[in-house]
Amino acid sequence: MNKQIKFNTLFFILLISFGSSIDAQKLLIQDVREVHPVDSNAVWLAHEHILVDFIGADSIQPNSWNHDSILDEVIPSLEELKEFNVNYFVDATPNYLGRDVLLLEKIAHKTGIRIVTNTGLYGARNNKFIPNYVREITADNLAKKWIEEYQNGIDGTSIKPGFIKIGIDDTIPLNAIHQKLVKAAALTHLKTGLTIASHTGRAIGLWPQLNILKEMGVSPESFIWVHAQEENNNDNYLIAAEMGCWISLDGLGWEIEKHVEKIVYAKRNGILDRILISQDSGWYDPQKDNQTIRPYTNIFKKLYPELKSNGFTDDEFNLLISINPSKAFSIKVRNQPLDKNND
Repeated sequence: MNKQIKFNTLFFILLISFGSSIDAQKLLIQDVREVHPVDSNAVWLAHEHILVDFIGADSIQPNSWNHDSILDEVIPSLEELKEFNVNYFVDATPNYLGRDVLLLEKIAHKTGIRIVTNTGLYGARNNKFIPNYVREITADNLAKKWIEEYQNGIDGTSIKPGFIKIGIDDTIPLNAIHQKLVKAAALTHLKTGLTIASHTGRAIGLWPQLNILKEMGVSPESFIWVHAQEENNNDNYLIAAEMGCWISLDGLGWEIEKHVEKIVYAKRNGILDRILISQDSGWYDPQKDNQTIRPYTNIFKKLYPELKSNGFTDDEFNLLISINPSKAFSIKVRNQPLDKNND
């Protein structure tokens, strides 16, 4: 498997270097250490976690965490990724839910993995992780806070976010605070070019978010539908893909069979180029005395063999773990195309 992935990487360099060289010069990725050109041959884990604290926005105390203890627990799991040549690790933990950029920077130095962190806020679970000020602040002023993190660094550091992470509850109509989060994310995208990754779940929560983006002139190509595996009607993937939305199937830490069925569906219907995959693994919890770090290797040890047995080529696997995420997380303002009927 390891030798095969190494071969695939060399193969893709030859296959697409000419076609991607111009784009790579223009598009960038921001990790916790630096901003650098896109490499569409790199291997990604597009939605994972190092640490998550579920205590709530009104009680969370990042200064109480012991970095050395956390490093001792999580580094062995991350070291396992060297076997599979993983280059990028997207840490999807948002602010007030355990985002700790100094911890992520230490891990990046120790492992050599490019870790991508985020700006934004998480409104799912009935706003438990939303600080009180968000209830009064405007979307414009909330966006200014997120833009400030991108331009000048997070929490007084030089570490900058590589994407925007928000979260909503899939209610109709969309909760007022969640509408504000989506609007702030749209404004931040238009100013920074950062991709919006939204904890969404079922498609019922997707459509109102895409409508807000459209109203604000932001293309669905800037948007990652997180936890799309929770949608039961696969045909909604076709609609989202046609709109340009990224579809993230990121429960591979525990649901292999379900994901295989959905990935096979995507291939059969010609939308594999809009699919992201990841495990949603890790989960060091500072509220627990005993830690169980969910492994980050299911994609390679379990999913890869399943896809091969379903007729997937290595090119198609690399589309999922390299080409698609390098496009999805590249920094680029993606405006909503004009309605042709209004031209």
